[in-house]
Amino acid sequence: MVGERDEPEVIGRRVQRLRGQRGLTQRQLAEPTYTPAYISTLEAGRVRPSDAALRHIAERLGVAVEELATGRPARLVTDLRLRLTEAQRTLATGEAEHAREQYVALLAEADEHDLDEVRATALLGLGECALDTGDLSDARRHFEGAEEILAGQPLPARVPALRGRAVSHYLAGELRYAVYLLESALDDLNRGGLHDPDALLLLYASVIGPYMDMGAHARAAQAAEFALALAPSVGDPALVARMHRSVARTLLAEGRLTEADASLAKAAELYRQLQIRTELANCHWMRGYVYAQGGRLDEAEAELREALTMLTAKRAGLYSSQVAVELADVLHRRGRSGEASALLHGVLGDLSSERGAVHAAAAHRLLGIIAEDTRDTEAAEEHYVRALSLLERAGAAGDLADLCRLLGDLLRRTGRVEAALDAYRTGLGHRTAPGTTTLGPAPAQPPL
Repeated sequence: MVGERDEPEVIGRRVQRLRGQRGLTQRQLAEPTYTPAYISTLEAGRVRPSDAALRHIAERLGVAVEELATGRPARLVTDLRLRLTEAQRTLATGEAEHAREQYVALLAEADEHDLDEVRATALLGLGECALDTGDLSDARRHFEGAEEILAGQPLPARVPALRGRAVSHYLAGELRYAVYLLESALDDLNRGGLHDPDALLLLYASVIGPYMDMGAHARAAQAAEFALALAPSVGDPALVARMHRSVARTLLAEGRLTEADASLAKAAELYRQLQIRTELANCHWMRGYVYAQGGRLDEAEAELREALTMLTAKRAGLYSSQVAVELADVLHRRGRSGEASALLHGVLGDLSSERGAVHAAAAHRLLGIIAEDTRDTEAAEEHYVRALSLLERAGAAGDLADLCRLLGDLLRRTGRVEAALDAYRTGLGHRTAPGTTTLGPAPAQPPL
């Protein structure tokens, strides 16, 4: 059965044009199955051709049925899908700038031929590229565009766009809104019976960071365990994806478009899973944090180094900088302050008030503590004040209260009692501010 097709008058004009180009009369085009009158009526747009009629006319005109029905070259959609898998592969291996160029070209062609499926996939890719490079406003715009195109699709199909938008809000410091988006989607999936492992893994892995920054450590730990339990359902797709891509090329060369499409669809899904796999770095990151809180510093260092390796391989500069801050804290607690300080100074350039504000503040906080250890109170105070400014913008209340205590203690030790009291009061205000760290009910659990 012929799928998507243009309106009858559009198809009629196309048949008339192609017939004229080939020098055929209406009788020659119609025989032996149809009459010249039928072709005349069809070309005038007064009849919707059946599947059988389209196949007959396409064969007589020497074109593919899809091209006759839609005006698109027969290989166009398949070629675009092949290029989408190439772009996904490029992004999955960490070359965000090159992938962005590929997706921009694909988006332009999808717009030209009005191909919503390709358009949505290209926008998702552009959003992921922008996240990797830290262009958060661009990322949000691309993800919103993809969501708009996918609005009529089931929730699992919309999750990558929704998750991307939530992450762009999170990295911009809008923690509560990011959590709201992610938890709402988790509830809808789990309570609605839409138990898609890939979608659930994406959401659980993505909500860990906002939970941690808001002080909801128990929820973050639970999300990490759920994500790791779902991970075996995703597997390691890189090798199989390459195989499907190679098979598709062979099938295309032989003109077997339907089979090539099927192979490309499998490759595209596997490359998407490859990107999901890098999200598991968040889970190792969370485990490292939990181990550090429990004093199991050697295990914490191993988990954080694993997360850092995974993220560095993907060249995800912003995320890897955040994990580096957590690793530096563990190194400092293990007595390796020099190594921790070097690591922090190496990543501060990748963090700012608009990109990873909470972890930029954490880096300055830890550098302040290291400076205090060496009795450099002036440098310590400078780092604490910079951290305070970053946390106030992000609204990370729990971290603000702790930082005000550190700053107050430093000011008190250097004889500035009134300034110390002001710092303590500020910290108490943030600790008791209603609604800053409390969350609603936890999202429904997946059926593991």
